[in-house]
Amino acid sequence: MENNFEKVAMKVSFVSIVTNVILSVFKLFAGIFAHSGAMVSDAIHSASDVFSTFVVIIGIKISSKESDKEHPYGHERMECVAAIVLATILGITGLGIGSSAAEKLIAGHYETLVVPGTLALIAAILSIVVKEAMFWYTRIHAKRIDSGALMADAWHHRSDALSSVGALIGIGGAQFGFPVMDAIASLVICIFILKAAYDIFKDAISKMVDRACDEETEEQLKNCALAQDGVLGIDLLHTRTFGNKIYVDIEISADGSMSLFEAHNIAEQVHDSIEQSFPKVKHIMVHVNPSEHK
Repeated sequence: MENNFEKVAMKVSFVSIVTNVILSVFKLFAGIFAHSGAMVSDAIHSASDVFSTFVVIIGIKISSKESDKEHPYGHERMECVAAIVLATILGITGLGIGSSAAEKLIAGHYETLVVPGTLALIAAILSIVVKEAMFWYTRIHAKRIDSGALMADAWHHRSDALSSVGALIGIGGAQFGFPVMDAIASLVICIFILKAAYDIFKDAISKMVDRACDEETEEQLKNCALAQDGVLGIDLLHTRTFGNKIYVDIEISADGSMSLFEAHNIAEQVHDSIEQSFPKVKHIMVHVNPSEHK
């Protein structure tokens, strides 16, 4: 499971890096030769995605390491740290876009702006298509392996696509005589990017503070334990998330007259059944109490 998690994450990250490098070079070329400042900025934004993906790779590499003496519960939370870093980068990107747009609106003098060429318009359309495709590609795999860092990288792709939408509107508006459209669109995009950054940051923090599983998952864990022979009831169930993994402490009741060996076998059945039925469960502690029922 761990090897598959890292393998999928590395594959998606590699595709992301290659795509962003090629796209950044093309957009920079288009921005320079078509005299589009918006497209040059968009190219720099795409280039920043390469750095973000390297943050994802480092976070996932560390989080996938085996438990050791200093970290007996593993390193899964490092993936949350990577997601927090990316959320911060995403938030700064959104604020940068919004700040730049606000300065243009306040400054005015739109008539002095150079009208960009058609190549910049083509680059913007291509960027929207490619980055939106990368968003869905990364998002699907992030949900598949439940990776917060990879999901953050997916939203970084979406922010780049939105940035290109702003560039497209700005370039198109400038060609039709309305250069102010660039700034207005950028402000709207800024709000969407900041909302995505907030959601990613909130999810990562939630996974960092030992939050319990949702009620549905806990109910399924109880039912799984109760389905085992010899389990008469559930006296206590505590769960906590650790990165994208789950730790379970459960107390079951069994016939008090049985031997310690028999009680141990029941606990082993509960342990193995939950571990097999719930791949996200990394560690289970099962305690057996003597039942008052006869």
